[in-house]
Amino acid sequence: MPKALTSDDYSRRLQRVVAHLTSHLDETIDLAALAEIACFSPYHFHRIYRACMGETVRQTVARLRLARAANDLARSSQTVTEVARRAGYGSLAAFNHAFSDAYGQSPTAFRRTRDHPPNEAHLSGEGPSLMPITIQEREPMRLAAIEHRGAHADVGRTFQKLMAWAGPRGLLGAGATGVTLYLGDQDGASDDARAIVGVTVDEDCAGDDVVSIYDVPGGRHAILTHRGPYAQLPQGYDELFAWLPLSGEAPRNAPLFEVNLNDPRSTPPEDLLTEICLPLQPRT
Repeated sequence: MPKALTSDDYSRRLQRVVAHLTSHLDETIDLAALAEIACFSPYHFHRIYRACMGETVRQTVARLRLARAANDLARSSQTVTEVARRAGYGSLAAFNHAFSDAYGQSPTAFRRTRDHPPNEAHLSGEGPSLMPITIQEREPMRLAAIEHRGAHADVGRTFQKLMAWAGPRGLLGAGATGVTLYLGDQDGASDDARAIVGVTVDEDCAGDDVVSIYDVPGGRHAILTHRGPYAQLPQGYDELFAWLPLSGEAPRNAPLFEVNLNDPRSTPPEDLLTEICLPLQPRT
């Protein structure tokens, strides 16, 4: 009699698929090969993937390719044509159309934002912030998390692995929130950069051989809410740290973190909302 599969079994199998997809973004999708990697019947693999991950394999790959393209536009000197070719588009027109549909602006317009300077109003003490900053008391959070090592632009790959763990356990519902804590300099271009990539869970959730439990303390935080693609988040950090010297506040000795307020699988990139949270010293 065959052994019954548990959510752990589904999770491990899907993690193998996710790892393969994220490291082979430039290859043709072969559902039969992915089913073999997952040790699922090719008759049922794609339905299992869609039910657990909340999107089809093709949607995952298309989203990851465009996210990588956005990072290339924001952080590299590649031409738009080279970026389009790397993203798997046979023509610049097709890439422009797909990118504009996903990001709400053309690749060329998106690239212009990469040299956006910190808001000079902060430096002069005049005028409002481009991205309003508030000070709030945050409640503690409990995360099921995976440590990410490598450039911050590649954090999405670790999130995919986390989703493959959380999906079969039913932990990606409306109450779940993605959180990333950065454990070093926020520049994040180094291959040695470290981050904690997590999803909020209840107190009864336990770690295992894939995830660890990480508790994020509450307390006073400066919070900037960024609207737009993740590739443009560095602009938000520029805003936050231009505000800090004029704020009268002092940062706490604790990591910065980002809180994803909506789901990148179902939200257009231009509508993504991300809280950038800077822990502050308590007021005496």
